Amino acid sequence: MAVNHYGLKPERNLTSIGFGTWSWGNQLLWGYQANRDDSILKQTFLEAVQGGLHLIDTADSYGSGKFNGRSEYLLGQFVQEIPNNKAKRLTIATKLAPFPWRIGRNGFRKAFLSSQKRLKGNIKRVQLHWSTFRYAPWQESPLLDCMADLVEEGFVQELGVSNVGPVRLKWMQKHLAKRNIQIKSIQIQFSLLAPNCQIMEELKNTCKEFNIEILAYSPLALGVLTLAPEAKSIKSTPLRNELFRRLLPGSKDLRKGLQDLAKDRKVSQAEIALNWCRAHNTIPIPGIRNPQQAKAVISASKWNLSIKERSYLDNLRDKCNVRMTSNPFISN
Repeated sequence: MAVNHYGLKPERNLTSIGFGTWSWGNQLLWGYQANRDDSILKQTFLEAVQGGLHLIDTADSYGSGKFNGRSEYLLGQFVQEIPNNKAKRLTIATKLAPFPWRIGRNGFRKAFLSSQKRLKGNIKRVQLHWSTFRYAPWQESPLLDCMADLVEEGFVQELGVSNVGPVRLKWMQKHLAKRNIQIKSIQIQFSLLAPNCQIMEELKNTCKEFNIEILAYSPLALGVLTLAPEAKSIKSTPLRNELFRRLLPGSKDLRKGLQDLAKDRKVSQAEIALNWCRAHNTIPIPGIRNPQQAKAVISASKWNLSIKERSYLDNLRDKCNVRMTSNPFISN
């Protein structure tokens, strides 16, 4: 481990790392273009898997307009490019969106079968994309039972949820425990720029109680945390540009701290930000769109922040006066 003035003692028992595919097919936020991007995404996937990244997150709603479901489709194609013994080591976790028309005990079944077809049968974990408890509480329990049916029927091995707080998570686990089904993971927005979430520590305690993994989505704040402190904008889609316009000025000191640590360790800012998530007992699932990003994530998985480095970043985060927008569907 590199010697540095932030402290040498590393964190212990840190969790692993995966990657997400939200951008694969998304034109609105990520400017996806099939002719330009698909071959690069294939190289990205192969680089990531070769480097030991085996947890892959996707969703049936990833991909905009005519590219709806594109993320799953591309993953299904790419998995066919690797040997079967390596494919079996992957944990491909897809999320099913609780759209209003997906109701009842079989509300997810058609959607799941479509996902399964796009992914060529390579689904290990099915996940609830968000909770409907705040606006349609009657919809959630049957959909949860539908996912449990898929586990019991052998379609998938694992079940996960997303965007729920500790109270709802505890209810979900107790509900599923009646069928001897364990929630494997929960996804929640978590990064140095994530909203100040008062329920996060309670959520961690709940997950520890029930042995549930926490997956940190948007761990790089859609790329903001990878930018140098002097950066004022980047060339991107209008939606991302608006995000950068709002977050870059107020996050300058935080990004300067990331840059200082990165230079000290001779790594990238992205690696520092990802390891901060790991140091807080979450599994970051950053989106990757090119082989260089895959290599950075692989590199981040091979070392840990020290306790002092984590505390240094914690303090910078507390002083930072800007945050990402919270998910309006998260249910406590």
